Amino acid sequence: MLSSSVSHCTKIRNTAASRTKGVYMERIIEAYGLGKVSPTKGAPPILDNCSISIGSGMTAVVGPSGAGKTSLLYALSGLDVPDTGQVLAFGQGVYALPDGQRTRFLRERVGFVFQDYNLVPYLTVKENALLPLSLAGHRGDPAQLAALLNRFGLSGHYAARAQELSGGERQRCALIRALMLSPKVLFADEPTGALDTDSSHVVLATLKEMASNGCAVVVVTHDPNVASAADVIIFMRDGRITHVASSMAPKEILDSMKEHESEADHA
Repeated sequence: MLSSSVSHCTKIRNTAASRTKGVYMERIIEAYGLGKVSPTKGAPPILDNCSISIGSGMTAVVGPSGAGKTSLLYALSGLDVPDTGQVLAFGQGVYALPDGQRTRFLRERVGFVFQDYNLVPYLTVKENALLPLSLAGHRGDPAQLAALLNRFGLSGHYAARAQELSGGERQRCALIRALMLSPKVLFADEPTGALDTDSSHVVLATLKEMASNGCAVVVVTHDPNVASAADVIIFMRDGRITHVASSMAPKEILDSMKEHESEADHA
């Protein structure tokens, strides 16, 4: 079973690399045969034998609601351990590490932006942004924090508690928190979902900048405009990776999703 997953992963990786002119030469995250059973009797698996290889650059994960996009993100990041399969991050088997060691290993390399922000309500913007660093025993760079607060329009809110912020402000604070880690891999679940157009452009430009500087940026999104900025697009349905493509225009992404939904309905 594992050998077939490896073969499938290699096929996807080679296709993506050839279409993106070498963007994906370095393998950073490799997933083999990820499977997760649904708690609902008779429902399709949450993840169904998902294998993929991800390198530097920007990857978008798209598909209808319930396709397994967020579950794949959690599995790739090591935040959740699926029922079957394995993930290698920088050559290290993530699931084989004890919980505490896995947390430290990922904290040093991975940033995560949650769809529901996952901020501590009673902490300020500054305190939330610095929290992962504080937990690791680091103070953080004041200049870096000031620059990020300014970039995302939160300079005037650094002393505000998270519970006082709007949804868009919380989302930007969550992104700042992830960026303060200077991650080698950034996972972001709907990072523009609560933002207005101008803020979305700033966030997307930041993600693209990180990707161009060698970071592996993996974004779950329902927005074809966000997905079209990616170097590689992973399409999902019913817990499966249905296909992988290089960068596409927004309309092409929507047409591709509809085409594969139609094929699945007639299968």
